[in-house]
Amino acid sequence: MSTPSGPVTSTDPQPAAPDAVADDRPTGFLRRLFSFGAPADAPQGQPDATAQSEVPQRRHSLQNLRRMRVEDVAIPKAEIVSVPITASQADLVGVFRESGMTRLPVYQGTLDTPVGLVHLKDFALKHGWNSAAKFSLKALLRPLLFVPPSMPIGVLLQKMQTERRHMALVIDEYGGVDGLVTIEDLIEQVIGEIEDEHDEEEDALWTREPSGSYLVQSKTPLEDFEQAIGRSLTDDDSVDEEEIDTLGGLVFMLAGRVPARGEVVLHPDGHEFEVIEADPRRIKRLRVRLAAPAPAEES
Repeated sequence: MSTPSGPVTSTDPQPAAPDAVADDRPTGFLRRLFSFGAPADAPQGQPDATAQSEVPQRRHSLQNLRRMRVEDVAIPKAEIVSVPITASQADLVGVFRESGMTRLPVYQGTLDTPVGLVHLKDFALKHGWNSAAKFSLKALLRPLLFVPPSMPIGVLLQKMQTERRHMALVIDEYGGVDGLVTIEDLIEQVIGEIEDEHDEEEDALWTREPSGSYLVQSKTPLEDFEQAIGRSLTDDDSVDEEEIDTLGGLVFMLAGRVPARGEVVLHPDGHEFEVIEADPRRIKRLRVRLAAPAPAEES
């Protein structure tokens, strides 16, 4: 791979290459991230096959930094965990404990009027070992980063690195809050899921509930789950068995999109798939309620 030894000095206007970064090349961590594993002869300007295929999970790739937008990875507004500026110390502790978050947006009145964010570390250093200290949420606020939904995630990642921010709020055209994105969300589009020591391990792919329904991870192989329940979920003509490997893929195909958390997707045979956990990019967990077997199946 050849690299220019100095800046281009030609004065003739020339069209820039689609992926040229010229004088705006990322620095530090982001430069290493862009250069690591990038093929030297990768064709430019050609659509990626994975961008055209309708699958519930995107392929992790450095190309996502240019191809994907903030709106593709942001957490929807309805799922943002935040606190009002009037929250007491006990309220703040409760939200930190229940959510497991280390950073929380703080708003005045409604979430559409954010005033900053509060970091668990700042709260712990000031109040964790001295409960007698006077509590002031306003004194703990850090500035927030606001970004449009159309911004490429590679640009946002560089901006977060430069400004040393780990969280950004997505603002719509009317100035209201549309979603939230973290630096972890962006990096996961390149290297895959990031789990730490606080993430719950999910060894069992599915469990049977007392009600008779199943709590299932979306990555469960469809063939294994069908064997466990003694039913085929791909007999219907509207379901293409060859294109489906996981239960999440089946639900995605039935819905025609990534369904939202709490949504119920119906199977042609009467089964119900309730989305228990999901984000804008993928389904994570499902509750499966099987329909009563037909008389022919019972015999």
